[in-house]
Order: sequence, then structure tokens, then C-alpha cells
Amino acid sequence: MATHLDLEEQEQLDQLKHFWERWGTLITAVLLVALLALAGWNGYRWWQRSQAAQASILYDEVDRAAQAGDTARVERAFHDIRDKFGRTTYAQQAGLAAAKALYDKNNADGAQAALGWVADKGTDPGLQAVARLRLAAIHLDAKRYDDALKQLDGTWPTGFAGLAADRRGDVLAAQGKRDDAIAAYRSAWKDTDAASDYRRLVEVKLNALGVDPTAAGATAAAPATPAKP
Repeated sequence: MATHLDLEEQEQLDQLKHFWERWGTLITAVLLVALLALAGWNGYRWWQRSQAAQASILYDEVDRAAQAGDTARVERAFHDIRDKFGRTTYAQQAGLAAAKALYDKNNADGAQAALGWVADKGTDPGLQAVARLRLAAIHLDAKRYDDALKQLDGTWPTGFAGLAADRRGDVLAAQGKRDDAIAAYRSAWKDTDAASDYRRLVEVKLNALGVDPTAAGATAAAPATPAKP
């Protein structure tokens, strides 16, 4: 009996040896690749966390400088986070914060540069959309209507279409293009949540142009003609 078991064990060992001679190198290579991939992924996650941690420190510096009204420090800290950690969300948020701080201090060029970087180089679609809307507002204030409309062209992430249409309406109204402005505001009204206070603001703009968007089949009223003396 013992001899029979010894023979079976020897046969199994021979089969295992044959299997390993044939497939051992491949199995070892696959395991090595898997271990290297896991190590690489863990290393990448560690690098991401390290980048985010360092970027958060610079973002806090931008925020503190903005609250202090120190625009030179704002620009310096923003340039640091942009150049070193440009692909992080913190960098894009810093761009928006820097732009607001600079614009509030009448540095429209600096604000435009910061927003332009977020809009062009950002990786977060929502933050890019915010930057485009604010750029359009800066161009509108400066009466650069064509530039403002260019920022409002193209597709928008979910939740931003109504905001973009409203801003487009503002630009068109400023240009005196009443019918086009009404069309834009109508689009904004339709694309905005019915429970949102923002929709009420769009409705007020339409009312000012003689339109009631809540009325079925509403049409724009003709501008009132001043009475003759």
C-alpha cells in the first residue's frame, strides 16, 4: 500500500514538475507584472495625496491673501499653485478665488488671466464652466460683447446651460438685440429648476421685456410707444 502511495506521489510530483517547467516562467512573469502594477498604483495614489496636501496649503495662502486684500500675495500664491500643482482641483479653485480678489481690487486684467487659465487648462468641467461665466461677465462689463458671447458658445455641463443662456441674454440685451435677448432668456427660464430663485430672476428680466413666460403661448409684447404731447 505504501509503495502504491509513493508511486502516486511521485507521479504527482512529476506532473507538477512538468507543469512548472512549461508554465513557470509565464506564471512568474504575470505575478511580477501584477505586483509591479499594484506597487505603481499605490505609488500613484500616494503621489496624488501628496500633491493634494501641498496644493491645499497654497490654496489656503491664496484665500488668506484674498481676505487680507493683498493682491500681490494673491497673484504670487496663485502662480505657485498653478505652476506646481496645476492639475489639482485646489489650483482651479485658487484661480477662481484669485480672480475674484483681483477683480474686486480693480485688476480686471489679472482676474481675466486667472479665469482664462481655469477655463482653458482646468480639469474639472464644473469649475471650467464657472470660469467661462465669470469671464463673460468681465467682458460684458467692459462692453466687449463679442468676446463675452464667445465665452458662452459651445456645450455646458449639466446644470450650467440655463446660467449660460441667461448670461447670453444679458449680453444681447446690452447690445440692444431685444428679440435675441428674449429668446436667450426663454431658454434660460426653461433650463432652470422651477423651484429655484434664479428662475424668478430670469422671469423678472423677461417681464421687463414685455414677456410672461408662465403664460401659455406667451409672445413678446411690443415696446410701449410714448404718448405724443
